[in-house]
Amino acid sequence: MTQAPQLRIPATYIRGGTSKGVFFRLRDLPESCQVPGNARDRLFMRVIGSPDPYAAHIDGMGGATSSTSKCVILSKSERPGHDVDYLYGQVAIDKAFVDWSGNCGNLSTAAGAFAIHAGLVDPARVPDNGTCVVRIWQANINKTIIAHVPVSNGQVRETGDFELDGVTFPAAEIVLEFLDPSDGEGSMFPTGNLVDDLEVPGLGALPATMISAGIPVVFVNARDIGYTGIELREAINNDVWALEKLERIRVAGALRMGLIDRPEQAQQRQHTPKIAFVAEPADYTAASGNRVAARDIDLLVRALSMGKLHHAMMGTAAVAIATAAAIPGTLVNLAAGGGEHSAVCFGHPSGTLRVGAEAVRENGEWIAKRAVMSRSARILMEGWVRVPEDSF
Repeated sequence: MTQAPQLRIPATYIRGGTSKGVFFRLRDLPESCQVPGNARDRLFMRVIGSPDPYAAHIDGMGGATSSTSKCVILSKSERPGHDVDYLYGQVAIDKAFVDWSGNCGNLSTAAGAFAIHAGLVDPARVPDNGTCVVRIWQANINKTIIAHVPVSNGQVRETGDFELDGVTFPAAEIVLEFLDPSDGEGSMFPTGNLVDDLEVPGLGALPATMISAGIPVVFVNARDIGYTGIELREAINNDVWALEKLERIRVAGALRMGLIDRPEQAQQRQHTPKIAFVAEPADYTAASGNRVAARDIDLLVRALSMGKLHHAMMGTAAVAIATAAAIPGTLVNLAAGGGEHSAVCFGHPSGTLRVGAEAVRENGEWIAKRAVMSRSARILMEGWVRVPEDSF
């Protein structure tokens, strides 16, 4: 029996926001994996430990959730006005594919920090103490992200007292700006409407707001699908019928938004669009056991990622939430009480999150100018990741 030796590839394991992933510098990847294609996908699947029929990722770096099955590539940017190019791959858990169709907002935080750690930012732009402004080109969706990264003694400051619901320990705050966050080209509302009647097989017509800001998201009202908006993960993820119902809505939305041509294509595009349901504020107990009071939030939002209810909220979906809330008449805006909102604080399964957004109407169409949120990032481990040589 042939025994393939293991390769050592420089890598860094980082938590960013409420996600974590394996980060690589492009130049450190094997030559065949420095370009998009099958070799890169196979490498990343082996790094994470996918596809895994046991859904445990015992033989890889993944954590068997959509929040922890991620890989990132960074390189110096040749694009004017940018420091680094950031490419994100969402690795499926039990299927053999890597989804490159969208960004990860949480790991955008880590991308800014890693850019400095990895020497990809011009040292002249890194202060001894203060804040380093890292200009990131998000290569999945061709958008600019600005990360304001705290620095002490010329190094990224990772520890601090900033608390983020969904993350156990406090850390240093990193402020992210998503510029022109409408995902892809064309209208931010692909159907041309703020609210549509979305025909879903077996469910009938549901009011839906379908928006591409941060990431494509299909928003529906919680009450229209039998929920209250205060559900935690177990209430959804342990219910096969609930997951199947929500996937039907997601697929119908993907078709209506023009992201896929046929329903079966949704299986190879699990990362986008997201499906989320919204409701008016209500008191509830978060996954941490802490109470969230209705008076402290503007609305409730629950969102799914890769077919499961997210334990907190995806950063890119938070951008979509804030942007939709800023536009009068969307389901998100109505759940937040209607009117004008330059920022919203919403309740999610792990607690609350405040996100700001600026949206304007130009020539009859709504345009997202920017979205802002605070997250944190911390290196968990650095060195080499090992994979069998015949993995790719």
